[in-house]
Amino acid sequence: MPPRKRTPKKNLPPADELLGYYKDMLLIRRFEEKAGQLYGMGLIGGFCHLYIGQEAVVVGLQSNTKDGDQVVTSYRDHGHMLACGMNPDGVMAELTGREGGYSRGKGGSMHMFSAEKHFYGGHGIVGAQVPIGAGLAFANKYRGNDNVSFAYFGDGAANQGQIYETFNMAALWQLPCIFVIENNQYAMGTAQTRSTSTPDLHTRGEAFGIPGEEVDGMDVLAVREAGGRAVEHCRSGAGPYILEVKTYRYRGHSMSDPAKYRTREEVSKLREARDPIAGLRALIMDNKLAEEDAIKAIDKDVKAIVNDAAKFAQDSPEPAEAELWTDVYA
Repeated sequence: MPPRKRTPKKNLPPADELLGYYKDMLLIRRFEEKAGQLYGMGLIGGFCHLYIGQEAVVVGLQSNTKDGDQVVTSYRDHGHMLACGMNPDGVMAELTGREGGYSRGKGGSMHMFSAEKHFYGGHGIVGAQVPIGAGLAFANKYRGNDNVSFAYFGDGAANQGQIYETFNMAALWQLPCIFVIENNQYAMGTAQTRSTSTPDLHTRGEAFGIPGEEVDGMDVLAVREAGGRAVEHCRSGAGPYILEVKTYRYRGHSMSDPAKYRTREEVSKLREARDPIAGLRALIMDNKLAEEDAIKAIDKDVKAIVNDAAKFAQDSPEPAEAELWTDVYA
């Protein structure tokens, strides 16, 4: 991954906007760290996939959305929920299987939704969310609005057949869908170089006439800029767009993955040089856009939000037995 590019001060967004990105990314980071703690305590069951390291992707893209734009993603979904504005209390309660969760404690980490926030789920089947993203875009076009859907998936899912069926239909019908490939370099435990015939996943739509570009996913401003181009393309009626966002996850594929397929030195080196949160903080401080006290206040506020979410989750009751028979189609 190349070294971070410094954005000239004259091209920077306003200070309050940058501080907002910092807070949003830090909230995801601290939330995920707390989720990891609760998992270790046995309070979160099943699978749990953390987003630590990838925060700039969803925060940068979400900065380009307007009300009505939709998001659908895979099982690594907590960061997307928080970026969409879903309440951390409800997200954490769902992770712990409690009644106060977004799916009333029955979806868990991999399957929760919020129609209010236009978040249409994490999905447990690799790549299955991508056709749903195109379906949401079809609904937008059918209704004649200018909303855009964001379909997130990983470098591993990029090799699934349904992705290309979706590309074909999206291009054929000129659907306003942004296909976001969160390339964190590893499909479960397999490096992209061992699983993929080309390093350039953003070119996978060329056969269908879908434009694409590669983005530095460890730089929230680079993601924001590329996302703006993609959104403008889709809102104009020009059809779908592919963003390959080069990012990196610091933890294993899931909480049960010891990640022995890469060295600690690899993770440490990249984290020290390219961390998206530390990078944005340095940018703010180097350009004297905020005082140290302002940064510390955000850190304190985020810590309180996450601790309150954990307390809310642990204080919420488990679903009643009668919930076994609700939301069942028969």
